[in-house]
Order: sequence, then C-alpha cells, then structure tokens
Amino acid sequence: MSDFIIMKSIFYSFYRRLALLAVLFSALSTQTLLASDDQGESKEIHIKEYNPVETILHHVKDEHNWTFGTVTDDHGHEHHYGITLPVILYVPGQGVDLFASSEFYHHKPVKGKYATYEMHHEHISRTDEGKVYDFSLTKNAASTGLSVLILIILFSAISKGYKKNAGKAPSGIQSFFEPLIVYMRDEVIKPNLGSKTDKFMPYLLTLFFFILFNNLMGLLPGGANSSGNISFTMTMAVITLLVTNLSANKNYWSHIFATPGVPVWLLPIMIPVEIIGIFTKPIALMLRLFANITGGHIVLLSFMSLVFILEAAWVGGVASFIIIPLFFMEIFVAVLQAYIFTMLSALFISSAVAEHH
Repeated sequence: MSDFIIMKSIFYSFYRRLALLAVLFSALSTQTLLASDDQGESKEIHIKEYNPVETILHHVKDEHNWTFGTVTDDHGHEHHYGITLPVILYVPGQGVDLFASSEFYHHKPVKGKYATYEMHHEHISRTDEGKVYDFSLTKNAASTGLSVLILIILFSAISKGYKKNAGKAPSGIQSFFEPLIVYMRDEVIKPNLGSKTDKFMPYLLTLFFFILFNNLMGLLPGGANSSGNISFTMTMAVITLLVTNLSANKNYWSHIFATPGVPVWLLPIMIPVEIIGIFTKPIALMLRLFANITGGHIVLLSFMSLVFILEAAWVGGVASFIIIPLFFMEIFVAVLQAYIFTMLSALFISSAVAEHH
C-alpha cells in the first residue's frame, strides 16, 4: 500500500510539473517580446509567427538533417540546432558526391564535385536537370540505426546476465524485460506456432522489440517518426511476407493452387484471389502500423499547438489536462501496435507452416 501511495505521489508531482511547463510555454508564445538594448532602452523584438502545420510536418516527415529547433535572428536568418547528417549522392557515370546536410540550410544551391544540387521539400535534384540518386542518411534512418544499437547493447547485457546468474532469479534490467519476453512467448507465439515456436521466436521477438523501441523513440522530444514512415512499415511487412512464404509447406501452397472442396471450374477464379491474399496480408500490416503511429502523432501535436495558437496563459493549463492523458495513451498505442504487428505476423506464419489435419 505504501508503494502505491509513493507512486501516486510521484505521478501527481510529474503531472503538475507538465501542466506548469505548458502554462509557461503558452505565456512565451506571443509574437512580440520586450528586451533591452545596449543603452538600457526597451525595444520590441518580433518573433516569427507560429505555424502548426510546419511544426507537425517537421516531426512527421523524413528529413536530411535531424533538427531539434530553429531560431530566427533579428535579420531574418534561420539558425538550426541539431545533428548534421551526411548527404550521399550518386551521379551516374561520374561518382559519389558527399557533403553535410547543413549546406542546404539557407536554401541555396550546393556545388559538389560532379554537379550543383538544390533541395525542395527534402527532394534533392541537380540544377542542370541531370540524374542523381540519393543515398543519404536521413533522420528516420539515423533513428532506426540508433534503435538497433540500443537493442544490441541492451539485450547483450541481458544475455550476459542470464549466463552469469544461471538458475537464479533475474535481477536488474532482466527483471523488467523477462515478463515481456515470457508473455510474448506463452501468449502470442506458442499458441499460434506450437511445436515450431523455437524456430520463429527469435524473429518474432526481434520484430516486437524493434517496432516497440522505434514507436517509443518517436515520442521523445526531438525524436524521429521512423515507425510512422511508410518505408519503415513496408520493410517490416515485406520481411514478414518473405519469412511466411519461404517457410511455407506444400499444404499451404496446395490450398492456394488447389483449394480443397472447390470445383475445378472455379479454380481459375479462386487461384488469383488466393494469390492476391498473399500480398493483402502484409499490406494490411504496413498500413495499420503507419496510420496508427502517424495519426497519433498528428493528433498529439495538434493539441500541443493549441497552446501557441490561442496565445493565452490559461490555455496551457487547460490543454495540459488533455495533452498529458493523450501522451500516455500514445505510449499505450506504441506498445499495442508492436504487439498487434507481432501477433498477426505469428498468425500468418502459422497458417503457412501448419500441418494438414
């Protein structure tokens, strides 16, 4: 009971601090501020008008630089703060141009070794309209790579802990992740795959934690919306498609090309339908994860933007009571979508490897 009271006290303290921050942010969201110059006289500094669409798209879309913030000085020049990522461009028949993404900050053409380039809405092209292929490390790619690095370090430590404490109760970080691993094994993977659980559990557990970590990293301040990117979700769905069909037995293929109980004259209709069904399953996986994560981020950022749009201090206090529950709901959605993607992948694989009864 005492632990519950302590946790309750911590939660309410955290809630009040977030509400206070929301009020302070709203108070600072006016378009003009008064400041003192070198002579001590007050002067008016004009701040760029807040654009909610620009803010939301900045988070949702992929970019060639990982920007955490932008400040406009008195001369109207924008200064970006964040991580500069490499731009890698291949010019056919000539070679590779490599330079920093910060070169495009001032929206001017950038002269490379083989051509001159310009960027419009994150699309890089040559000024002479020649061909160029973009292999740059973007914000989403960098975030995905970071999640992979975190997973390797984290689960390497867990693995070493199990070897060190063999036969003993888990401790530390093991005790946090073991319930998740056991739940996914006993409640999701084993009921679907039965005797083939051990064969596919490494893939399905990796899939679950990889999607989960990317979902949660997208909710951090300055985080990238990698799992809300259609390329990310398509890649995950294609891998599940390959694992499913490359592991399929003859019983699975016989149901596609010679569906039991179906008259022969109906097979020319049923076979195309079954083949289409092979691809609609991963497409459903792809679109579900993409739509839920992206939609959740847009809704959350839209409510946050109300604080700056209405420009009233009391709005921050009111909005915080909406934003904070939405944020915790987004954490729940992040876990739920990783669970659903893994569960459906296990279901699709089980339908391909199930023995004929």
